[in-house]
Amino acid sequence: MMTSIYKVAVVQASPVFMDLDATVEKTIELIEKAAKENAKLIAFPECWIPGYPWWIWLNAPINNLKYIQTYHENCLVLDSESFNKIKESAKINNIFVSLGASEKDHGSLYISQFLFSDQGELIQARRKLKPTHVERTLFGEGDGSDLDVFETELGNIGQLSCWEHLQPLTKYTMFSKHEQVHIGCWPSFSCYPQAFSLGPELNNALSQVYAAEGQCFVLAPCGIVSPEMIDLMVENEEQGEMLKKGGGHAQIFAPDGSPMCTKLAEDAEGLIFADIDLGLINIAKSFADPVGHYARPDVTRLWFNPSQQPVASQFCLEDEEQETEEVQLTKHSDE
Repeated sequence: MMTSIYKVAVVQASPVFMDLDATVEKTIELIEKAAKENAKLIAFPECWIPGYPWWIWLNAPINNLKYIQTYHENCLVLDSESFNKIKESAKINNIFVSLGASEKDHGSLYISQFLFSDQGELIQARRKLKPTHVERTLFGEGDGSDLDVFETELGNIGQLSCWEHLQPLTKYTMFSKHEQVHIGCWPSFSCYPQAFSLGPELNNALSQVYAAEGQCFVLAPCGIVSPEMIDLMVENEEQGEMLKKGGGHAQIFAPDGSPMCTKLAEDAEGLIFADIDLGLINIAKSFADPVGHYARPDVTRLWFNPSQQPVASQFCLEDEEQETEEVQLTKHSDE
């Protein structure tokens, strides 16, 4: 049975940077804290485990090799002991969990989001469709199967990371699946303070506009750059101008785009809460439904490939031989 009115929690915090075990423990502590406040869903920032690799923005790739081994060793592996601890915490605390993580799959890393039910079931494991800018020096890509929305007792839930909210076709794909609760996770807004496009004003606006365009609730967790992270990554004065501490701007938006929370200070850790009522979506949809009464598919429409794209596919030799025989028969009939 679907619950239409409930409390949600959004994280604004820094991880224990590049320390998988310690960040998992911090994750569980935040899950327990949200559950004690009767939240039914908690959302974590992008690459929360083991922390967003800000060093990719500070150096040429060759100079970042010194971080690679440690980072890989502390990324989250699907179905690992660390992964299962978080699943179990979701079950014990009877809470849905949206977890941002750098996922390790053998030799490759992916910017991933995992959605767990309040029974500890894995509902979704998705990967960022296209890593942004220098992220492509470290992370691989997702595919169309990573754009999906899931029916749950809390409504239709979907997830995207960071600048996926700047991709019009990606957003429309999600809207077409009738999303009601959207988790849009962010890493922090303290890198390249000179660049307006990377700052909080624009990127909070992306979450806000997503809510208004899709007439859905948007949970926008956001990471923080801690002083310890600055000490580890910033090696000179020039880099100190590129990455600042803080950068937290977590928020929750209603289906009409209105902010639902008072923001924390940008260097403050904590949870923000909001009570959401899925019934309010009906009011917002009555004004504009981009995949319903406000759509014009006779003029513009989206083509979407939802299939997985494996790097290797098996085939049966018998099938190949049969195909060859069919081609030969076709040739003979033509003659």
